[in-house]
Amino acid sequence: MDSKSFRRLVLPGLFISLLLLHFPGRSEHRELKVPKGTSYYINATTGNDENKGTSPGKPFKTLEMLRSLDLLPGDRIFLAAGSRFRGSIYLQNESGKAGSPIRISSYDAGSGGKALIDASGYEAAIVLKNCSFIEIEGLSLTAPDKGDQEVDDKAIGRRCGVLVLVDDSATYDHIWLRKLEIRKVFYENPGFERSLEETRSANGTQSYGWGIRVINSSKHGVLTGLKIDSCAIENVGHTGIKLTSRVPDGENFGIRDFEISNNRVLSTGGPGIQMSGVYRGYIAGNYVKGSGSSDDPRKWGRGSGLWTWASSDILIERNYFLNANGPGDSAGAHIDFNCRNVILQYNLSSNNAGGFCEILGNNYNCAYRYNISVNDGHRIKGRNNAFQEGKTFWLSGYQGDQKKRKGPFNSYFYNNTIYVSKDIVSKFAINSSASGILIANNIFCIEGETEWVLGDQYVPDSKAISAVKNVVFENNLYYKNYCWPEESPIQDSNPLIGDPGFSRPGGISTVDYIPANSDLLRNKGIEIESIPYDSIGLYLGLSVEMDILGNPISGLPDLGAIEIDPNLN
Repeated sequence: MDSKSFRRLVLPGLFISLLLLHFPGRSEHRELKVPKGTSYYINATTGNDENKGTSPGKPFKTLEMLRSLDLLPGDRIFLAAGSRFRGSIYLQNESGKAGSPIRISSYDAGSGGKALIDASGYEAAIVLKNCSFIEIEGLSLTAPDKGDQEVDDKAIGRRCGVLVLVDDSATYDHIWLRKLEIRKVFYENPGFERSLEETRSANGTQSYGWGIRVINSSKHGVLTGLKIDSCAIENVGHTGIKLTSRVPDGENFGIRDFEISNNRVLSTGGPGIQMSGVYRGYIAGNYVKGSGSSDDPRKWGRGSGLWTWASSDILIERNYFLNANGPGDSAGAHIDFNCRNVILQYNLSSNNAGGFCEILGNNYNCAYRYNISVNDGHRIKGRNNAFQEGKTFWLSGYQGDQKKRKGPFNSYFYNNTIYVSKDIVSKFAINSSASGILIANNIFCIEGETEWVLGDQYVPDSKAISAVKNVVFENNLYYKNYCWPEESPIQDSNPLIGDPGFSRPGGISTVDYIPANSDLLRNKGIEIESIPYDSIGLYLGLSVEMDILGNPISGLPDLGAIEIDPNLN
């Protein structure tokens, strides 16, 4: 199934389910009588909290007035564009309904732009706790410091642009966040500095600022139908977009059927996008640059562009992951441990310190396919506090400090285009616990040296790879001999050697890697089949219909991420 089929089949089915299941027990006749909703207006300049707030001419003045409203399906809340609101929007146990969500957005009050909420000292500019059918669009949010005083003593170590919370056993649906601008979110005041050891901790131990945080802390509750689309998140202390739920028991995931799309996430102190304990997610069209930023001492200073943990059935496609920084991890996008069915395809990954492909332990049936990687993995262990080598390709069995290395199992890596310039040593590592590996139809255009290294996720691997079971390693193109390290105990059974003839090697556009050497690449790929003894394959299927540019795959696949125009000689 391709990505369009995934969205066409899964997401509409989700929303149909929401239409049928929300507010059970009401008759169809009563559904038709739900009122269209009331509009409320808030203007920090011209408003007065003594007003009714139901017209632009007599708006409320403060966000606090929202707490006094009994919101109903279809109600709309408008904040005056150009106004700066000090404080927070806090909604708890509020619900719209399918077809009549509660909407919050800006309105034109003569000043243009978006309404701005300054949540300095508050837990978040917007808090949605145990809410359903809420849509928020077209606001600017900031929380640059603690402000004059700590207004909210319950901030529990975080400050957020948007904070979505679930803490009971019900099911909550349809939280949509669209076209929000979230910039400068920090917990501490300027001048606060973190130690180098803080960056070595798994996720940080201190208080941070976050862009959008979604947390399901309940044992049985579910949040479904979350959509984060076309938001701009920049310069926050930790993660740009973070989803967190319980460690699933079977398929008891607390966050399900969600989409993160078309966002710009820039200069985050931690990862750009991160998710834990989630199921059936679609992450597409995002531009993530400068994760793990350390340009402000309040930032964590480490983070991949995206990573998943304890998650299942996740499709990550058509994203840009650029310039991730940090002494550990900090790949373009990596699959942390305890995941199943995570597929990365059609992404461009460039200049990420930690590397390109990173799959940790206890992961099953995950894949990198039809991606382009440019100069990833340039980090050098021991330099600038780095405790991990950067790596072009890494399969690690790490699943926590207290557990024995395990897996990953059935890792698929095919039709990727990898370019590494001559001034970078390209490093590779595979733990001996790995079982089931397919490496085929890739282009390894590595101009410089290569090196086989030990994995080094906190507790380093004790020995190099010895015997990995069920390996299919064949039919890859190498720029020169030994683009795959000689020391590796697994080697390509049918290597091809030659220059693919990229138009602009080192560039960060997909078209820079259209190969000119058609005779070397066209129809030279093999059909991808399941790894021996793997009865599952990939949850969306092993074959694809198109390449990274949208060109159809016809006949045998070409090598790399781009199909060559069959009309070219």
